[in-house]
Amino acid sequence: MIRILVAEHLPLVRRGLVASLNGEKDLMVIADVASGEYIVPAAMELTPDVAVVDVDLPDVDGLTAAARLHQKAPRCKVLLLSARPNPGQVRRAFAAHALGFLSTNVAPEHLADGIRRVASGRKAVDSDLAIAALTSADNPLTPREQDVLRIAAQGASSKEIAAKLYLSVGTVRNHLSRIICKTGARNRADAVRIAAETGWL
Repeated sequence: MIRILVAEHLPLVRRGLVASLNGEKDLMVIADVASGEYIVPAAMELTPDVAVVDVDLPDVDGLTAAARLHQKAPRCKVLLLSARPNPGQVRRAFAAHALGFLSTNVAPEHLADGIRRVASGRKAVDSDLAIAALTSADNPLTPREQDVLRIAAQGASSKEIAAKLYLSVGTVRNHLSRIICKTGARNRADAVRIAAETGWL
């Protein structure tokens, strides 16, 4: 029997996942949580074999939770789910030591098969996503430029970004100019869109 921890913030989706997985003869959900901050404590207490984790969790996102699980509860394998999967997410998922990465649109039987693969130590990823991740361009943005763009994505002005990152407004504007150039964007909003779609944010 494969023991599973489900982490999903949407109650209806979480209940659906639990019901679907418990319908499999060899799968058993032993815990379900709504926030990323509860994943590691639950895994350390209950020792699941696999954690099925939504990438877009509140508080602590799924990628961060996967990396923490690898450190604190390495026996628990991780399969990440994303409503908007992209090549960048796939690369970051495996960098965070997740073994699986699937779309939330996957058929229930494919999710169950993915969990079985991950539990046995094998990778489970949609083939199209895997190919896209291998062939897509590397992230051209520096860590500081990513920080600037993440805050810009929240609608912050250059002055607000500067205050949050302890930079001068001129430095922030220089970063934004380089970001727009590197992403081939028309403007700041377009740079945010491009970076999000390619998984650079």
